Amino acid sequence: MAAYKPVVVQACPKLGERITQDTLYWRGYKTPVQIKEFGAVNKIDFSPVPPYNYAVTASSRIHIYGRYSQEPIKTFSRFRDAAYCATYRDDGRLLAAGSEDGGIRLFDISGKAPLRQFEGHTKPVHVVGFLSDKYRIFSGGDDYSSNLWDIPSATEIISYSEHTDYVRCGCASKVNADVFITGSYDHTVKLFDARTKSSVMTIEHGHPVESVLLFPSGGLLVSAGGRYVKVWDVLKGGQLLVSLKNHHKTVTCLCLNSSGQRLLSGSLDRHVKIYSTTSYKVVHSFNYATSILSLALSPEDETIVVGMTNGVLNVKHRKPEEKNEKSQKKRQPAYRTYVKGRTYMPKQEDFCVSKPVKRVLRKYDKLLRSFQSSKALDAVLEPPIMLHTPEVTVAVMQELHRRGTLRSALAGRDEKQVNLLLTFVARRVIEPRFTPVLVTVADMITDIYQPVVGQSAIVDKQFLKLQEAIGKEIDYQEELLEVLGMMDTLFATFTKKRDTCLEENKSNGLTEVIETNRNY
Repeated sequence: MAAYKPVVVQACPKLGERITQDTLYWRGYKTPVQIKEFGAVNKIDFSPVPPYNYAVTASSRIHIYGRYSQEPIKTFSRFRDAAYCATYRDDGRLLAAGSEDGGIRLFDISGKAPLRQFEGHTKPVHVVGFLSDKYRIFSGGDDYSSNLWDIPSATEIISYSEHTDYVRCGCASKVNADVFITGSYDHTVKLFDARTKSSVMTIEHGHPVESVLLFPSGGLLVSAGGRYVKVWDVLKGGQLLVSLKNHHKTVTCLCLNSSGQRLLSGSLDRHVKIYSTTSYKVVHSFNYATSILSLALSPEDETIVVGMTNGVLNVKHRKPEEKNEKSQKKRQPAYRTYVKGRTYMPKQEDFCVSKPVKRVLRKYDKLLRSFQSSKALDAVLEPPIMLHTPEVTVAVMQELHRRGTLRSALAGRDEKQVNLLLTFVARRVIEPRFTPVLVTVADMITDIYQPVVGQSAIVDKQFLKLQEAIGKEIDYQEELLEVLGMMDTLFATFTKKRDTCLEENKSNGLTEVIETNRNY
């Protein structure tokens, strides 16, 4: 008796994941450390000076964390209600934050009590930041106003009331000490100059603006709102350069890496997208457990901190490069060690001992070997196989059809099994590599179970889905044939023109030769 030959599963080439330098770089972060806060994390800001501590604003507290600490090293809790937008000054010595009661508090990092309190907003203040001269603060609140404050005297310098909705984000220029930008839920981004009494530029984003970011050069502005991240050229009067739509839900936060060559965006769809600032294409992405509200990258790109709606702080540290260098220096066995003896040809006086190779058959192969067709089909209709390796299911169906036992394997099934079969066929019949086999299977199922149509609503629904899938595929094929006919017509026209041109050239050549001979 001949040995059983296992079912041959058709191998289809798969597109491997493209490994780029960005992929290797952003994967070089350790497993994240998760820290639970008291509420949703609305702002994360790194200190610009070593040791690069970061301030986390959540609920009514501001926690200061060290780079590698999992417990806060300092806490500011002098707030009656929620605190917002704790931001460091450029020298890392002062910290400013807004609050739910409309006040702004200025803290010294070495102390606990507020150094200054600024009162002027009538509603919660969600935006606070320092101008680059270090002596003024700008703010924006739910009272639609954007204010500028003097730190030494704790007085209001000027107030702008140009927005028509909540002001929820802002940033200051590092190039010009008088320029700051605010974004509002009225879909606009406004650029203010402290030397003027009104805004000098208004940009229409098109959606409620959740975050704004100014490049270090001061020439490019990034705004985020809705599902869009948009880049504007400030030097050209706010001209739109590119609009990115890579998120599925609202984009809530933006940040740049230390070199300014990568832009990061966080969204409620639980993803952080990383863009190249030269091509504005996504070069990498991170996936998180819940919706993202805030995002920050340390000044040396060694730490990524993400704040989420459930109050969890996700901290990723970069792996140290020294260990990588040591692992690279470790000597590996030479290639010849593994292939030693494989190419040896036995001589005439050698005695060869063959080692029997034991074949391990899969479950469906064992059932096919014992001619249990129905059970073999059941074995490949299990969800893990159908979803991840449908080519195995189709290969077994093809083998049963070759043996002539496919009809008997499909017959005699209950409502649940028929539903499973029809679901698989309706989903996969439109794939070109499976179509020849699954069309035959669909015909047999229709013939076998036609008498019971109308007795089960579930089975009837699957038959309708199968009919709809096949109908759509037929329509697509007809459209493709029409396009193919158009292309054939175009190619035929080009060929005729080319032949005509060649004939004309040939005739002109012959005429010239005849005329030349006559002259001689």
